[in-house]
Amino acid sequence: MARKRWVRPVGIVVALVAVLAFGVALGDRLATSRTADEHSVRLSAADIGYAQDMSVHHEQAIQLANTLTRDCDPQVRVLADRISAAQTAEIATMRGWLSLLELPFVPAHPMQWMSDHGPHDHGGAAPMPGMASVDELTRLSTLRGADAEILFLQLMIRHHQGGIAMARSAVDLVDAEPIRRLARLLVADQGNEIGVMTAMLTVRGATPLSYP
Repeated sequence: MARKRWVRPVGIVVALVAVLAFGVALGDRLATSRTADEHSVRLSAADIGYAQDMSVHHEQAIQLANTLTRDCDPQVRVLADRISAAQTAEIATMRGWLSLLELPFVPAHPMQWMSDHGPHDHGGAAPMPGMASVDELTRLSTLRGADAEILFLQLMIRHHQGGIAMARSAVDLVDAEPIRRLARLLVADQGNEIGVMTAMLTVRGATPLSYP
């Protein structure tokens, strides 16, 4: 019963409202700061790097959802659409913050905000964790039915695991409290989705991919 409840449209609306509220809170604060002092520092390097990298990371989750054939199992399709809607809203929020400071949406050095802190070192040029390869995305686009559902769930679980790793680092490293709250929300939401997707894989006689 609990699983059915979270997939209802109202759940999507609540999640999107929460994300947008965080964006408005930080946006107001940054706008006020800009009016008071055009030269003041508003976001730390970690704040900026996380917003840039997580936006790019989210874009691939949306790509995965859109690549999944629309004639798949309705429960999987609802899940994919929910993920796409939530991550589209989060991208808009994070890039709204970047726009206020006239910062680029794409980082010059991906993952640098994590590599600058020893315990979270991923290497400045290392790929973002959990990302699907071009070959995996191409294969997903060719599959139908249960095969497509299984690969989608496997790739999205691994993608969520990578996103959670980034968000947990952000909780420790960022300075802006609204960004930290958004990262905590991501950890909770994507953790729940991993549980649902793992159960869906089990029903289909499959298991998650290895991570990392």
